[in-house]
Amino acid sequence: MNPNLTADRPTFVTHLECSITGERYEADRLHGLSRAGRPLLVRYDLAAVGAALSKDALEARPTDLWRWRELLPVRRTENVVSLGEIETPLIPIPTSGGGNVQVKDEGRLPTGSFKARGLVMAVAMAKELGVTRIAMPTNGNAGAALAAYATRVGIETIVFCPEDTPEVNVREIAMQGARVWRVNGLIDDCGAIVGKGAAEGRWFDFSTLKEPYRIEGKKTMGLELAAQLGWELPDAIFYPTGGGTGLIGMWKAFDELEKLGWIGSKRPRMYAVQASGCAPIVRAFEAGEEHAERWEDAHTVAAGIRVPKAVGDFLILRAVRESGGKALGVGDPAILKAVDECARKDGLLLCPEGGATLAAYREAVKIGEVDEDERVVLFNCATGLKYPMPPAPQTLDRHAPIDFDRL
Repeated sequence: MNPNLTADRPTFVTHLECSITGERYEADRLHGLSRAGRPLLVRYDLAAVGAALSKDALEARPTDLWRWRELLPVRRTENVVSLGEIETPLIPIPTSGGGNVQVKDEGRLPTGSFKARGLVMAVAMAKELGVTRIAMPTNGNAGAALAAYATRVGIETIVFCPEDTPEVNVREIAMQGARVWRVNGLIDDCGAIVGKGAAEGRWFDFSTLKEPYRIEGKKTMGLELAAQLGWELPDAIFYPTGGGTGLIGMWKAFDELEKLGWIGSKRPRMYAVQASGCAPIVRAFEAGEEHAERWEDAHTVAAGIRVPKAVGDFLILRAVRESGGKALGVGDPAILKAVDECARKDGLLLCPEGGATLAAYREAVKIGEVDEDERVVLFNCATGLKYPMPPAPQTLDRHAPIDFDRL
């Protein structure tokens, strides 16, 4: 039995805070967005965390997501839900990426994507706060994670996805106990349906950043990365950005670790990677805007980052700018080429969104934005096994003469 799940769970949450006005909200109560219509951020008594937890004590624990329990919001052990959230590995890709590039492969998590991090935390807190029915829009992987964790704790779940969501995702969501509906629109159109039902009191809205706790699960990517690299952060991080929860969460994690005294003030340059067919954050970054206008006619093979408008746009842009990074757009041909070359040359099958980060890194090196000598981490957000692959049509008739030279 994992002691990270069974030990007493001191938690240090003090309050929640509006991400744009700083207004404080009471912890241990159910919240959606702030009164200003913006995401709420969880705040901790970090001095008390530092007194209760040392690096040595942390490093003696099993290396899973729940080892970070003092920096997570769940107060009561009985509300923890888990399907085995491991620390994901850093995989070098020397041929397709270069000698200083590593991929943090989030496809190893339950349900095959990094959405497990955010949803395990959000569902645990929904259970703790008495939620019985949840609805959410999804491009696929978030819906699968929600269905799995909510089913495990007995919360009823309704999921809405664009009609062109990959078939494997839709069936996965349904098989894991959610009611899933295909909608003739994009993810924000699905979100509008969720919002209307929530306003009528039919369910709790679990849309990206519309509840405070998905960020807390996603920030464990940053906590893990710091520990894996010996408390010395990389020079640059390339992150596939749709709703941007993980990028926002990692930036929050680095701030908390510095306040604990576990890392210094050095930060990676954060690169928010989008597909050029849906790049509202890139457009806003280049225009010097704080908020991103909705991207019309969004299209890309990387469905997970096809998010026309993100409620946390200003938080993404703030992190990118404060870090000295950029928002970068890459085309579908470059994405597919990166996926193909990483698989064929380094044996790592990226999802299209992960391929986007490799394509963006290559372009950044080409234009002198990143030096090949710098230590870089790319995020592969899901297993490539969930996505269409090129056909492999060759057959061999064992009864006919075999041309072994041709083989």
